[in-house]
Amino acid sequence: MPKKVHIHPPSATLVQLPDGRHMAYHEQGVPADRARFSLVSPHSFLSSRFAGIPGIKESLLEEFGVRLITYDLPGFGESDPHPNRDLNTSAVDMLHLADAVGVNDKFWVVGYSGGGMHAWAALTYIPERLAGAAMFAPIVNPYDSSMSKEEKYKIWERWTPRRKLMYFLARTFPSLLTYSFSRSFLSGEHGQLEKFLSLSLGKKDKTWIEDPTFQEFWQRDLEESIRQGKIRPFIEEVVLQVTKWGFSLGNIQVQRKRHGKGFLPWLKSMYSQTELEWAGFLGPIHVWQGMDDQVVAPATAEFVGRLIPGATIHKLPGEGHFSYFCFCDECHRQIFSTLFGTPRGPLNSTVEVDQASFEEEFEEVLFTHTAI
Repeated sequence: MPKKVHIHPPSATLVQLPDGRHMAYHEQGVPADRARFSLVSPHSFLSSRFAGIPGIKESLLEEFGVRLITYDLPGFGESDPHPNRDLNTSAVDMLHLADAVGVNDKFWVVGYSGGGMHAWAALTYIPERLAGAAMFAPIVNPYDSSMSKEEKYKIWERWTPRRKLMYFLARTFPSLLTYSFSRSFLSGEHGQLEKFLSLSLGKKDKTWIEDPTFQEFWQRDLEESIRQGKIRPFIEEVVLQVTKWGFSLGNIQVQRKRHGKGFLPWLKSMYSQTELEWAGFLGPIHVWQGMDDQVVAPATAEFVGRLIPGATIHKLPGEGHFSYFCFCDECHRQIFSTLFGTPRGPLNSTVEVDQASFEEEFEEVLFTHTAI
């Protein structure tokens, strides 16, 4: 008999956003006052705040001084729905959450799979608050006008007919997705991950998702994702993936002519050989991509690399969509070492005295006392 979906009692910590909505979030790692690095992670489709970086060890977060904050997107988990959700509001929600939970410095955004869409939005709309981006098989809009025909073919060719149909309906008749979603992951019964997400998987991924640890994680994450029992947030999410995003990845980093302030320097720059400068988000952007990924094709990472020249693309031979990011201690250590270098542990929570200032003040007092 199919296993019934169990809806658990509410357990999330909530913050109230400026518009009155409540957002549910989950924290791992070191506390705010000791965090050397803060990571904020929007989840992917049919997921929740429990996803984060699946299987990440508390000891590793402590070793690198990392605070990991994950949250439920509007209408998912325990977060209130948004009446007019788009990718701009997604970035603004992330900003308000960071402020509400005491992230005072710049933070890293983590985008995995469908969550990459919200990470791209953050890089576009709130770049001044970001220290960098860590992306793992991040999606792009498959209808992006910047794609060449060859790139579109390579991205679409690995998808199942069912997934292609889902995207077609999301772009043209999204209401028709209601029947499909209500018969699959909103049916009240657990089923196969591939069927629920309309996916085909490579050899390593198939083995990976059969592991009992992954199965337990997947079922709990799914149960939390659909706890409100409403179809609208899921349709919204798919529609966001395939309709106009309101920005182009090519605008995250752009080259422009350098010129001084005022009309004359600008006019001169238009007709002379002027030095070029990079503009937009100039912090680190790392993209990890499994080369045997059947969910997000490797051609996607090549497309990102073409539009964002400053991005570092890490190609992972033999890895799939889940096998590198989920429940891999060695992989997680490699990721943190790439992002943060040598582990230095949490910040010292005690107030450190500025030795130089102390010595200057001491000398001043001593001089004054001697003069008197």
